[in-house]
Amino acid sequence: MSVDEDYFALLDRAKKNLPEVIESHERFSLPEFDILQEGKTTVIRNFIDVTDVLRRDPEHLLQYLLRELGTPGNIDNRRVVLKSKISPGLIASKIQNYTETFVLCSECGRPDTKFYKEGRTLVLECEACGSHRPVNVKKTIRPKNADSLKIGDVIQIFISDVGKKGDGIGKVQDFVVIVPGTVKGTTVNAKITNISSKTAFGAITGEEPTK
Repeated sequence: MSVDEDYFALLDRAKKNLPEVIESHERFSLPEFDILQEGKTTVIRNFIDVTDVLRRDPEHLLQYLLRELGTPGNIDNRRVVLKSKISPGLIASKIQNYTETFVLCSECGRPDTKFYKEGRTLVLECEACGSHRPVNVKKTIRPKNADSLKIGDVIQIFISDVGKKGDGIGKVQDFVVIVPGTVKGTTVNAKITNISSKTAFGAITGEEPTK
């Protein structure tokens, strides 16, 4: 057998031993969200199914959603109950943002990742291609000019205290903002319903901040 014949024989043998599918480059997609609105609450009925696909701790995704949507909520078996009426489109958008930030590799686009702390930096490591990148969480827009605060504005506010009547209290520069139904230590989106001098009143909302 000549050198060329020997080479081609080895090549044919190698091809026969290769698997039919070496790797898949199918685009990663989230499962369809099963969202139900019940009165003033919103339920993500397949929440755990979503976190299973993302391979992420359900509590991590839940806390991200509560912060971004500005609403209290909790995990109930395999579902999440949000204590506000929030549009399915907004929820889907936030989960997609979470996926792009905390799950997908920016190099190969695969979801086969994990994250860890490196000093104060959260780093996403891809188990498929080996790349690393810092996790950059987009900051939610906050009010720039308190004097422009007006009725109808939606703001993000940190509830730093609770009043005698149990209403949450936060501060936006020179304004004290009272938001009923909130808990100390939480950050919520609130729609301004009334303003009196330097005191504003707000209501929890699932709308995006406008200021």
